[in-house]
Order: sequence, then structure tokens, then C-alpha cells
Amino acid sequence: MENALDVLTLLDAATLLHCSKTHVCNLVNGRVPGVPALPAISLGRRKLIRRSSLNAWIDANENVRRHATRDVKMAPSRNADLRERA
Repeated sequence: MENALDVLTLLDAATLLHCSKTHVCNLVNGRVPGVPALPAISLGRRKLIRRSSLNAWIDANENVRRHATRDVKMAPSRNADLRERA
């Protein structure tokens, strides 16, 4: 069972998300367009992320992306136009 106080540093979260600490900082501050802010606990200048909040954020973000891309139609690539002309 997960401990309610199981918290991660920004670097720990970055490692789990396979991205940079700066990107996690941008996620926490809501600076990534089209992605909801990652909830964090502020302790002065230090930010901590609950593991359960990170997991919930990943699940919610995955569901948003999955539903958002369902009805999206991609424009034909420029290469396809060039092939048709040849």
C-alpha cells in the first residue's frame, strides 16, 4: 500500500516521466500548452509531488490525449503532394 506521504522531488518525477527537471518545473507551473498543471506541494522554494498525484495526473492526461486525438484528421503531408505532381 502506498504511503500518503510518499513524495517525489522534481528530479525524481523527471526520472519517472523520462524528461528533464526543467520540463517538470514547467508542468508544475502550468507553462506547457495543452497540458494541465501537475499538482505539487510548495515548501518555500522547494516543490514536492505526491506519487499518487503524479499517477492520477498521468492517467488524466492520457485520457484527455486519447479522446482529443480520436476525431483529428491529419492534413496530407507535403511529400504526398510532391509525389502526386511527379
